Amino acid sequence: MTSAFGPLTVIVNPHAGRRRVGAEIPELERTLQARGLPYDLKRTEAPGDASRFAREALDEGGRFLVAVGGDGTVHEVVNGMLEEGKPVVPEAVLGVVAAGSGCDLVRTFGLPGDVTRSCQHLLGENTYPLDVGMVTYTDAGGTRVTRYFPNVAEAALGAAVAARAERLPRWLGQAKYFAAFWLTLPRFKLGTVSLRADRRSYDGPAVMIIVGNCQYYGGGMKISPRSYPGDGVLDVLVFTGPKSDAFTMLPKVYRGEHVPHDHIKEFRVKNALTIDSERPLPIEADGEVLGFTPATFEVVPQAIRMKL
Repeated sequence: MTSAFGPLTVIVNPHAGRRRVGAEIPELERTLQARGLPYDLKRTEAPGDASRFAREALDEGGRFLVAVGGDGTVHEVVNGMLEEGKPVVPEAVLGVVAAGSGCDLVRTFGLPGDVTRSCQHLLGENTYPLDVGMVTYTDAGGTRVTRYFPNVAEAALGAAVAARAERLPRWLGQAKYFAAFWLTLPRFKLGTVSLRADRRSYDGPAVMIIVGNCQYYGGGMKISPRSYPGDGVLDVLVFTGPKSDAFTMLPKVYRGEHVPHDHIKEFRVKNALTIDSERPLPIEADGEVLGFTPATFEVVPQAIRMKL
């Protein structure tokens, strides 16, 4: 057995999953070797390493990049595969091994969350044409910056929760998002937003704005249940408040049963979504805290071939 797309560039974040991914590297290598998969393993040590490793591999002729870790690792690898709104190498393939980390992206595809079964799906030629979201936002210095996201992005409360979760102890694991939500909610103030989504618009209060390419985030919440990551559109949910909705809505979010709802505006965006606000609202994508509104979201249709 061997890879249908040539040798694998395996990009591992050993710190993901409370360092469990690092502990599973020996098992990962044994499994790859047992399946006859040639590979070059690269360990990330700092933010940006995974993007740099991905771009270097593509520049050197690599065509099969495998992200090992959580959604943040996948996010960085994807950002190394795209540039100026298009793939650096159109024939490149993305593989994902969730290993011991919390990787919400794989839930949409029903992919396994352990090393042995994840490596099995790296065999064969079956791929999925994966759309990728593109967000242009404002950083802390006022500069406009563009990032790509394969899973879910959001503005307002959800991004504030992600920022709070980053400061919580690692030992909480995926529970830190749940804890961060309840720690952030009481002090969070609703923003007044101006939203334009293709030919539709919304002006008014917003607790949270979800931009979904895939369905899950935050450790298993089915936040965007109508999202299909190969349909060429982004699904947008605007939670208009009040904040007290969280007490009744959160359990339904885990099951994807929160829509339709009178306090959620739904949009499907094929061209561009723009968000402006009376005060800068935080932006996050794939769990990575990025910057602030004003922001523009677009979709890059079938930007990457994802290995299934």
